[in-house]
Amino acid sequence: MITNVLSPGTRSQAPGEIRYEDELARGLCAADEDAFAAVYRRWGSLVHTMATRSLGDTHEAEDVTQQVFLGAWRGRSGFRPERGPLGAWLVGITRRKIADALTARTRRGVLLDAASHDADAQRHVQATPDDVLDRVLLVDALSRLSRHQREVLCLAFYEDLTQIQIAERTGLPLGTVKSHARRGLHRLRKGIERGTTDETATDR
Repeated sequence: MITNVLSPGTRSQAPGEIRYEDELARGLCAADEDAFAAVYRRWGSLVHTMATRSLGDTHEAEDVTQQVFLGAWRGRSGFRPERGPLGAWLVGITRRKIADALTARTRRGVLLDAASHDADAQRHVQATPDDVLDRVLLVDALSRLSRHQREVLCLAFYEDLTQIQIAERTGLPLGTVKSHARRGLHRLRKGIERGTTDETATDR
């Protein structure tokens, strides 16, 4: 069992550190869960810091960090020590996941913009004050969700995708998609109910 955990750093590695990193890499490739836990403790803060600086959002950074290590565990057979150390391999995964997150953010912006245009068109055709309020409350409630919760619900609502299709589109595990959908719907419902209550109080 691996118990020694060193903090990541930018300084040159001592021979003992290099040997320890090699030990972690071998353990990861052998599907050793103790080694994987040590890998997470050693590089988790570095991955999270990189994601936070690039995305500017701690919640998104947490999602990316989870995806990086999930991807490392699932893709451990693809690690080739002759191509570079384990830390560099994890940094490469982190950069790809950050790029994916930025792309997903752009897709969400386009989707919400299209939904907004559709709402404007419908408003000109036939819109009651209640319809307008419902749409405002929905957009406001969506904006308060985490990135993945918002993405999952938008894909379900606006593109009519199933949870399996959403998992394939986003690359998230099906169980994670289900969890984001369930929690997102709960928060969405609470947000809309709270907004309706606030509106009623204002009317009074």
